[in-house]
Amino acid sequence: MGNIDKKKVVIIDYKLGNLFSVKQACDTVGMNAIISSDKTDVLNADALILPGVGAFLEAMTNLKQLGLAEAIIEKVNNNTPLFGVCLGLQLLFSESEEFGAGKGLDLISGVIKKFPDNLENRKIMVPHIAWNTIYKFEQNWSEVPLIDLKNDDFMYFIHSYYVKPSDNECILTKTNYDGIEFCSAVTKNNIFATQFHPEKSAAKGISIYKNWAIINNLL
Repeated sequence: MGNIDKKKVVIIDYKLGNLFSVKQACDTVGMNAIISSDKTDVLNADALILPGVGAFLEAMTNLKQLGLAEAIIEKVNNNTPLFGVCLGLQLLFSESEEFGAGKGLDLISGVIKKFPDNLENRKIMVPHIAWNTIYKFEQNWSEVPLIDLKNDDFMYFIHSYYVKPSDNECILTKTNYDGIEFCSAVTKNNIFATQFHPEKSAAKGISIYKNWAIINNLL
C-alpha cells in the first residue's frame, strides 16, 4: 500500500519541536507523516503528534498564535489519536508552575512542576539529561504502545519540568530521578504521551512509534 492510501499523520510544528527525529521515526515504521504548522492540516489529520523541547510559555504562545491550540483540542475531543512527546506531553496538562506560563491545553487535569534544585540537603542536577528507566505504575502495557518493552527498560530524557496528574488513573509509567519519582508516560482515551524521547531511545523507542501506529490503524 502506498503512502497515498495511508492515513495522514501530522507532526505539529509550533517552532519548538525536535521535528526531524520524530519525522524520521515515523518514516522508519512506515507512517504517512508530514510536518505542518497549518491548522487546516491539523484539522484534516487522521492522527497527531505533538513533539517539543523548550519553554512551556513560549510553546503555548506559539500554539495560540498559529491557531493550533483550538485545533488540537477540537481533534482530541473528536477522538483523533494524539501522541505527545516531552514538552508535547506537558502542554496537554492544565497549567504549569513555570514563571508566567499559566494555562496549558487542559486535555488532562494536572500541573507541570519543576525539579527542585535541592532535595534533603543534596543538590539535584537540573535539567534531567540521561538514559533512565521507566517502570509500570498500575496499568498493564499489553494494549498500549509500550507492549514490546520490559519493566525498567531505559529511555532517553531531557527536561527540567515534569507532570503531576490530578488523577493517577492516567499514569502509565513512572521514573525515579535522584530520589524524585515522577510520571513519565500517560494514556487517556485517545491520548498517549511520554516525557522521554522514544525517537532518541534506539530500537525500543522506535517500537513505541510502530505500536502506536498499529494500535491506531495508521499503517
